[in-house]
This record gives sequence, C-alpha cells and structure tokens, in this order.
Amino acid sequence: MKRPLKLCLVVGTRPEIIKMAPIILECRHRNVSYSIIHTGQHYSYNLDRIFFKELGLGAAAHNLEVGSGALGEQLGKMLSGLARVLDMEKPSHVLAEGDTNSVLASALAAGHLGLPFVHVEAGLRSYNMTMQEEKNRIAADRLASVLLAPTPWAADVLQGEGADPRRVFVTGNTIVDALHRYLPEAEASPTLDRLDVKPRGYFLSTLHRAENTDNPEVLGRMLAGLEAAAREHGLPVIFPIHPRTVACIEAYGLTLGPELRTVDPVGFFEFLLLEKHARLVFTDSGGVQEECCILRVPCITFRDDTERPETLQIGSNVLAGTHLANLEEQVRGMLEKDRDWENPFGDGRAGERTIDILVDGAIK
Repeated sequence: MKRPLKLCLVVGTRPEIIKMAPIILECRHRNVSYSIIHTGQHYSYNLDRIFFKELGLGAAAHNLEVGSGALGEQLGKMLSGLARVLDMEKPSHVLAEGDTNSVLASALAAGHLGLPFVHVEAGLRSYNMTMQEEKNRIAADRLASVLLAPTPWAADVLQGEGADPRRVFVTGNTIVDALHRYLPEAEASPTLDRLDVKPRGYFLSTLHRAENTDNPEVLGRMLAGLEAAAREHGLPVIFPIHPRTVACIEAYGLTLGPELRTVDPVGFFEFLLLEKHARLVFTDSGGVQEECCILRVPCITFRDDTERPETLQIGSNVLAGTHLANLEEQVRGMLEKDRDWENPFGDGRAGERTIDILVDGAIK
C-alpha cells in the first residue's frame, strides 16, 4: 500500500525560500500535506518571516535557529535539529533545493533516518572543488533518492556520474515559476522612482562570494572595474551591498567612486524589478545568472567558472574571471547583444512537475 505524501521542505537561505515557493504553493493547491523547516542558516529569522508573508507562504512550522558559524559547528546544529524534527514529523519525503549547508544537512539527516531525500535543482556542477557549494551539491546528489534536474544538461551530468536514470527527472527550474508568479507584483514597486533611475538607464551589481570579497586585491579590482564601466558608458551602477562586502571594504580601507550607488540589501520584489530593467548586470551569484537569463538581461559574472553553463551556451552570460582582463570588451559586447535568446530553464511548471513525480511514486 502506497504511503500518503507528507513532505518536509527544508530551507535555510532566502534564495532557497524563493525557489521552494512554487513547490509549497503547489502542495497547498493540491492538498498535499507538508511542513516547512527553516534552519536559520542566514540572516535573521524575524526578517524572513516578512519574506514568507510577501511570497504568500504562511510561516515555517519549525525554526532551528542555527545561525552562522564554522562549517562543523553549523552542520552539527543542523543535523541535531533536523533529526529531532524529522523524527517527530515522520514525513514520506524530505526536500531541499540547491547547494547550501542546509541542503547537505538535510540529505545527511534524511539518510540517517531512512527517509527518501529529494534534491531539487540536482546535477549542477562548476567542477571547482574549492567551493563548499560544489561539495554540498555533489554529496546531496549522491545521497538523494530522487534527483530533480532543472535542465537536460544537469540530467546528463547525473547519469554520467552513475545516477540511476529511473531516479532522475527533468523538471525545469522553479525560479522560472517564481518569476512568472511574482513579476507582476514586482512591477508595482516604486523602486526605480525611489532610486531616480529609468529602465535601461543603469547597471546593476551584486558581489558577495567569499573568494571575491575576502581578497583585497580582487575586491578592489572588481570595484574599480565597475567604476570604469560606469564612466565609459555614462550609467550609474546600482549596488545593493551585502553585509560581507561592506565589512571587507571597510577592513581593507577601500573607497567607492560616485559611479557606484550603494543601497541597502533589497527584497525579492525590488531586486527582481531592478534586474528586469537594468541595461547590464554584474554579479558573482549563481541565482542572478539564472534570473537575468530568464528576464533577457545580459549578465557578466565575476567568476572563473559557473554551474550554470547553459547561460554561457546561449549567450546571456559571460565569465569575466577575477582578473577582469577583458572587462571593457565584454561590457561592449554584452551591451550590443540582441536579447533574443531562448530560456533554457523551463516553462514555469517545475513545481507542478515536482509534485506529479512524487504523487506518481518516484520511490518504488
């Protein structure tokens, strides 16, 4: 007799909440029993309460409040908390999305308790093993009972690594679902007026990865590159600045030119609007690479590698590396590019397909 679906959905960071939202809403739409476990890996849970409300998700049933910390300390708290909650909830499946420490802990805790682990956004690879995210996603894929690949490329990676093809499913990326659902609300935001910018009248930048911010030479070079691009093209850079980046700029004694208009971190709706209307986006975020691709906004990534190679293949994104040797040439090329590429991340039905797969019994 097939056991009824009862899902535990684990999130720990705001990007995970956004990407898990379509699955949560689909559970609600189809009366699938679920509970949300928030590990509290990043930021303040009190702030995330507002985030849940804005996305229409209700509230997390459990908050582990692990906070930041060294990898071992953080994982230990997560494993302890997840084991306790999962043992109490007794779900049919545990789902987590992406490549954070919360995902790794979810996979380990589910495996320890003999529960099927479903990895949403499986099969991404940068092939850079210095990244903790790469280690996390590989471990999660190895431990998963169901592998939900966002693209055929990711599915091919999984099967090439020996995953049972009966457990690999191409769903599309849930970020497409989220953008389709929430973009109309984002369009109502007064953010552009508040910042006194016009559509395609500014560049947008985010920088937060440790390998960029924790090296004063690299961070200084990136800030100087942004300033030079702004001067060359007569456009300001709107720069929602991450707390890590603020701390590093202050610690290194770096100064920002007037071309960089720093603003406090913004919410999902505001950032989505800023992305959609930017002339060009500079980032080191994997998620921003995806969002720009879907929104047809050219992107330059301050990294040497990416786990989203589809964006490079279709031309929505280019890697500038960390030395930025060809940055101005890349800026000119991306500004001249036609925004007519096809979105490789799906049709906006990933949440629906995820529940279909589980209802149909991916676990035999």
